[in-house]
Amino acid sequence: MTVALYKLTRTFPAEELYTLTSQLRRASISVASNMAESYERSSTGEYKHFLGMARGSNLEVQTQLIIAKDLGLGNLPQLIHADDLSQEISKMLNSLMQKL
Repeated sequence: MTVALYKLTRTFPAEELYTLTSQLRRASISVASNMAESYERSSTGEYKHFLGMARGSNLEVQTQLIIAKDLGLGNLPQLIHADDLSQEISKMLNSLMQKL
């Protein structure tokens, strides 16, 4: 998802570099980072905590993609692809958290 979002945000106007572009990139990196960090935690509670943080960052991505779409930013097929990836990550995180 992060790679798809980087490709998408390259098509955003330069004026968005320090706003929506930056926010989307940071949130997507946070999803992957928190998922990775959760894996090495010693307790189920800690594992779930970091997965929850990843889920929150993923919801940020989804919200920001809605804003980008509503503003007409970026390439629409790329935006849809990034949103599809985010939705799939959401399903995976929710399923994993329910199983813990």
